[in-house]
Amino acid sequence: MVSSETAINSRTWASIVLVIGGMMWGLYWIPVRFFYDLGLTGPWPGIAMYSAALLGLVPFVWKERQALARQWRDLVFSGMFTGAAFSLYSISLVYTDVVRSILLFYLTPIWGTILGLIFLGERLGLGRIAGLVCGVGGLFVVLGGSNFVPWPQNIGDWLALASGMCWALGTLGLYRTSSISASGQVFAFVMGALILSLVSLTVLPEPALPKLAKADFLWTLQFVLLSAFYTLPMVFMTIWPATKLSPARVGLLLMSEVVVGLASAAAFAGEPFGLRELVGAILIVSAAVLEIVRD
Repeated sequence: MVSSETAINSRTWASIVLVIGGMMWGLYWIPVRFFYDLGLTGPWPGIAMYSAALLGLVPFVWKERQALARQWRDLVFSGMFTGAAFSLYSISLVYTDVVRSILLFYLTPIWGTILGLIFLGERLGLGRIAGLVCGVGGLFVVLGGSNFVPWPQNIGDWLALASGMCWALGTLGLYRTSSISASGQVFAFVMGALILSLVSLTVLPEPALPKLAKADFLWTLQFVLLSAFYTLPMVFMTIWPATKLSPARVGLLLMSEVVVGLASAAAFAGEPFGLRELVGAILIVSAAVLEIVRD
């Protein structure tokens, strides 16, 4: 049997890895916008990166294909929702501001807390309440402009909000199927994202085919393949911890993405980062610290 001390250490390490993974997600908008500028519009930046990631995953999942085939039902559930979250979030970055996309996604600790109360029998203690207040409070501080109403205002906003809900459901599936290997879960994650992105081509207001000149194809392809070296470590550092931690905790710790996303959007995309954003970032970091020290 695993001792309680070992379990706590495992959760602590998983929490630290997840915070780092979240920081990597905070820079994810950069390759999405880069591929968009090259002519991969709408869902195509995501489709390109998911395809490259699947190629990189083949050596990992091929050796355990028989075991994964026996667990396909659990993989379909977690992969469908986590993949949908990944896909919807990627698409939202094209249709709305980076800051709005990140922050509407990160209402996910609320959904994760609700799921934990209903399905995992979690108790809403003072530590969790404090973390939620700091985390969600930080989001609204950053979003709280004089003319802002905290409600989705365009298709990108709605996609970001939906992605957070899907992520909470998907992490519930990951937590309840922690016996499945991380590589198998990542494969399901990326496959789910790819499938939903391809389906979205039929409903989004963008041309079905990317606006990519033939002369730029090989130039773009090399960057697509290189993107796997960023995407795969980032996804592994998100999925493995999510098999060890409850959905609400995952949502709170992943808020490290918000801080990095805000700072990088200010530095590279000219989006605002003033006193309001700084105060919001401090509150969000406080939420992550409170969640880690609860152990």
